[in-house]
Amino acid sequence: MKKTLHPSMIQQDSSSLPDQHKTQTTKNYFKVASRKLAGVFTALLFRKRKKATTDTNKMNSNTQVRRISFSTSTDRSTGSDVRSSAGFKSFGSYGSSSSASGHIPTPGFSFEDICKATGNFSPENKIGDGGFGTVYKGRLKDGSLVAVKRAKKDKFDQGLPLQFKNEILTLSKIEHLSLVRLIGFLEHKDEQIIVVEYVANGNLREHLDGVKGNGLEIAERLDIAIDVAHAVTYLHTYTDPPIIHRDIKASNILITEKLRAKVADFGFARLAAGDPSATHISTQVKGTAGYVDPEYTRTYSLTEKSDVYSFGVLLVELMTGRCPIESKRPVKERVTIRWAMKRLKEGEFVIAMDPKLRRSPASNMVVEEVLRLAHQCLAPIRKSRPSMKQCVEVLWRIRKDFKEKVSSSTAPCTSHCSANFPNRNPKSDRHLFGIQEGDSYGFISA
Repeated sequence: MKKTLHPSMIQQDSSSLPDQHKTQTTKNYFKVASRKLAGVFTALLFRKRKKATTDTNKMNSNTQVRRISFSTSTDRSTGSDVRSSAGFKSFGSYGSSSSASGHIPTPGFSFEDICKATGNFSPENKIGDGGFGTVYKGRLKDGSLVAVKRAKKDKFDQGLPLQFKNEILTLSKIEHLSLVRLIGFLEHKDEQIIVVEYVANGNLREHLDGVKGNGLEIAERLDIAIDVAHAVTYLHTYTDPPIIHRDIKASNILITEKLRAKVADFGFARLAAGDPSATHISTQVKGTAGYVDPEYTRTYSLTEKSDVYSFGVLLVELMTGRCPIESKRPVKERVTIRWAMKRLKEGEFVIAMDPKLRRSPASNMVVEEVLRLAHQCLAPIRKSRPSMKQCVEVLWRIRKDFKEKVSSSTAPCTSHCSANFPNRNPKSDRHLFGIQEGDSYGFISA
């Protein structure tokens, strides 16, 4: 039986419907509002996290740039003096894009590791000493040999020394076969250390003096000149901004066991002016006596042509075997470049030729042509000097002519050997880089 509702009940039911609807609407409103509010909070939180991540990445990528700045306008640093805790910044490759952009990989070595590698900086492992600090030979955990440059503590000047910063920044931007490779750098309390590849065969000055090796033949010297010219051309032309080495000299040219040259010591290096319209940068005079561009000394204006001048001095050094300044010689011979250029001008370049070199038409030709190139590099006016790229081209032409002259010679080169020429061990199977000993010269291309 169907139940009939009382009219009053019907009225009461219908009157309660709007209240229920209002309650439901209110609940829905709060639900929607809550969802929107939650969405806003989620968005804000995500943005905050994203910003924090971005800031962290920026901080990580700019760590080296902030900590070690390089000014292209003056010789003084404006960077922060903040030092990190002990940690070895190890670059995966020298001159790679990551290191050049300021990226520092995860530290892989500690100061204790470096102490162990060098025998606690043992005097027995000392291989060099300079204005920046002392250089030690070390062996890392993987057995590889390295050169460890330890800054002198009395050279500190409000944080990192300028030379220390210069060398790190320069080495981290370059990659070339004829440039010493950066392995990493280390800051630990008041210790400042640069670790570079170890080149075991001494420097060019030691070879010219006979302290190292068995004497450099003319082709070997020509190859070394080409290696150095290629390296400096790379610095001037293929880095952005260009790098001016500012201390090209024989003791900074390291010689490998295969008699290849590697340019080292970037403590005085400077980035060239970033403005393409700028003709030079003004800076304090840095360098080594006998190698410094006289116009740079006079005007304090530095350009790539200052390196060209130093390279000219190096060429004279390679051909004569003499140091740029020979204080114990007669007055007219004390400044080697003046003496050598005078001999060249008077057609007596053979007199300027290193007495340790074998005399032959081919070697005499090389000496004369290289001294002529040196004369151009030593021009008192910078505009008259060639670029390093032009030097490379001239040296390659000389090398080509030398090769042709040697190969066309049928008679063995057995004469014109100076009495001062060091005796060689006939039992050693030694290849000369550039020429091979025997009845005739065999040219080996680099």
